[in-house]
Amino acid sequence: MAESIGKDERRVIVLGTGGTIAGRASTAGDNIGYKAGEVGVAELLGSIDAPDGVLLLAEQVAQIDSKDMSLAIWQTLALRCAHWLAEPGVAGIVITHGTDTLEETAFFLQSVLGPSKPVVLTCAMRPSTALAPDGPQNVRDAVVVASTPGVQGVVVVCAGTVHSAFDVQKVHTYRLDAFDSGDAGPVAYVEEGALRVLRNWPAPTGSARLTFERMAGAESWPRVEILVSHAEARGAIVDALVRERRLGRADAIQGLVLAATGNGTLHHALEAAALRAQAEGVAVVRATRCSQGRILPREREVLRDAGALTPVKARIALMLELLSGERSA
Repeated sequence: MAESIGKDERRVIVLGTGGTIAGRASTAGDNIGYKAGEVGVAELLGSIDAPDGVLLLAEQVAQIDSKDMSLAIWQTLALRCAHWLAEPGVAGIVITHGTDTLEETAFFLQSVLGPSKPVVLTCAMRPSTALAPDGPQNVRDAVVVASTPGVQGVVVVCAGTVHSAFDVQKVHTYRLDAFDSGDAGPVAYVEEGALRVLRNWPAPTGSARLTFERMAGAESWPRVEILVSHAEARGAIVDALVRERRLGRADAIQGLVLAATGNGTLHHALEAAALRAQAEGVAVVRATRCSQGRILPREREVLRDAGALTPVKARIALMLELLSGERSA
C-alpha cells in the first residue's frame, strides 16, 4: 500500500473478501462448478484500467465464499472501512464480495458506518476463469462510483446498476443482473464509465456512531434467528429456542425475526409461540417474506414489524439494536 500518490490523485481502496468474483474453475466453460475465493484482490485489479486521476490500492480482508460470511468478518471489514474513510486522500472504498450475502453486508455497513463517502460493494455471477467473466466490468463500474464526487453511503454495483444498501436484494440464482431494488428502484446506472444518477444516495445514518462504537468493542453478539411462516407452520422451534434461554445458555436466543406472509401475517401456531417468547424477554420482529412492498402497520399489533426491511436485513437491524442496548418497546 506504500505507492507514491500524485498531488491531484484520488485514492480508491479496494478491499477483497473473496466470493465468485475471486473464484476459479477447472475449465473456462464452467460457470457453476468453481471454488469461490481463490484469487487475491490484488490479482483481480491487475486487469482493471482505473479512471484518469484515480489510484487503486488493494487490501485483502477475507477470502471466503460469502455464504459463510461471519460477524467476525463484518466487524473487521467495518473497522477497515472506518480506517480508510478517515483518510483525507481517500475518495471512496470498493469491496469485492460474493453475491450470496452481499445485501446483508451492505446493510450492515450502512448501519454501522453511515458514511459520507461512498462504500461500494461489487461482485460477479461468473468466476474469474470464465470465458466472459463479469467481474472486471463490475469492478471498473464500482471504481467509477467510488471515485465520483458527491456520492455517499453504502451501495451495490452489479451489471451496470447501482443499488442502495437499504433496498438491494439478490433476486436471481444465475443471471448476470442478479440484483434488484424492488419498489424503490436503482439509485443510478454506470454507462460507459459515466454515472447517471436517478435518485438520492443513501443518507448518513444518525445512530451510526454509537452503533459503530458498540460493534467495534463487541466480543460477543446477540443471537437473532429467522423463522418462516408458512402453511402448517408450528411453534415448536420457537419453544425449543426459549427453553435454551431458560437454561441460561451463553448463546441463547435474544431476538427472533419472523418471515411473515403478505402484510406481516403469521400462522396462528407460530404467532402464539412468538407471543410466548416475547413474554419471556425475546425481542420479536415481523418482516414480510414478499420480495416487494412493505408491511403497513395495523392497530393493536402486539408483535412489531420491520417495515420495508427484508427478513435478513431485519435480523441485522435487531441484532445491532440489541447490541446497542436500544431495544424498542
